[in-house]
Amino acid sequence: MTSSPHLLADDVTVGYGRQVVLDGVTLRVDRGETVGLRGPSGCGKSTLVRVLALLHRPDHGRVSIDGTPVDGVRYAVPVGLRTRVAVLFQSPRAAADPRLSLDDLIAEPLRAVRTPEPTIRERVAELTDLVGLTPDLRARRPHAVSDGQLQRACLARALVHRPDYLLCDEATAMLDASTQAHVAAVIRDYQRTQHAGVLVITHDEILLNRWADRVVGLADAARTHT
Repeated sequence: MTSSPHLLADDVTVGYGRQVVLDGVTLRVDRGETVGLRGPSGCGKSTLVRVLALLHRPDHGRVSIDGTPVDGVRYAVPVGLRTRVAVLFQSPRAAADPRLSLDDLIAEPLRAVRTPEPTIRERVAELTDLVGLTPDLRARRPHAVSDGQLQRACLARALVHRPDYLLCDEATAMLDASTQAHVAAVIRDYQRTQHAGVLVITHDEILLNRWADRVVGLADAARTHT
């Protein structure tokens, strides 16, 4: 029987010095589904996101995308593989280069893989419209926009390569209610049109239960390999 396409962290262990943060965690996100991940602060949820996003190498275990094992991290992973996973972090200010305009912030991942400029301009225009960034905001730098406007730009940046999997690490925690609802709606629409898998981490239990198809506790992922 052929397995459905999925992003998998398989028996992943990560430690910092003598402290073990993740201990044999297995978590799977299928294409087209939304998985919620819950757990107390400091239990390793963000570390797991970084492992799944190919930003941190686990001490043990591995990540696979649609059955293909990924051995490296960051730029050691072929571009065609690493761009299939994107992440939206909690703090847009920590994630954004303060020297770049919002347009350039969104365009940067495309320029990194030498996408032609006409294609970049077209894609940036498409995404800024999608996330609700007006032309007057697009030329501004991060210090000149609100947290909500900057997170919209970070969402556009995360979607720029049309990833198959989107990881949202407390991505709406710093936003007001209207911006939170807009960001969540954009992600749901993207998921529906692209059949993307989405991982959601949030302390908002109402949002988690409403948004996710299934919710996994990190302790359960380590203990029972959900």
